[in-house]
Amino acid sequence: MQRTQFSEMACSIARTLDVIGEPWSPLILRDVWVGMNRFDQIQADLGISRKVLTERLNHLLDQGVLDRHPYDSRPRYEYHLTEKGTDLVEMLMVMVRWGDRWLAGEAGSPVLYRHHACGQIGHVEPCCSECGKPMHPGDVDLLPGPGAR
Repeated sequence: MQRTQFSEMACSIARTLDVIGEPWSPLILRDVWVGMNRFDQIQADLGISRKVLTERLNHLLDQGVLDRHPYDSRPRYEYHLTEKGTDLVEMLMVMVRWGDRWLAGEAGSPVLYRHHACGQIGHVEPCCSECGKPMHPGDVDLLPGPGAR
């Protein structure tokens, strides 16, 4: 069965799913973000097969989300977020907010986020890039953009 090519759709959500829309990719990005940069670290943390991890890392490299740097004389690499990958982590932080709100249960959030600028524990809140006010689904109108078909 051939996978649908979401990258061809005139939809930013679909195009993003083409990059990280399978379950392992966001978890790999999370691990790299928190400092697990080596294959064996990521594999041990996720319990993912070596074959699947290799495929996912290669896909993320091809998409320009990660880059890799050798750290040994043998072909061993550390993986690092690119600017494009760091932007995806911002989306993951919004997913954390939703998961903490709706799925954490009585135990509460598994991870807390301390904001460097103010030193407080907080959560990501989508805000308008122009006025800085919160930007929720009921606060926006969807208009055709220059890339609309």
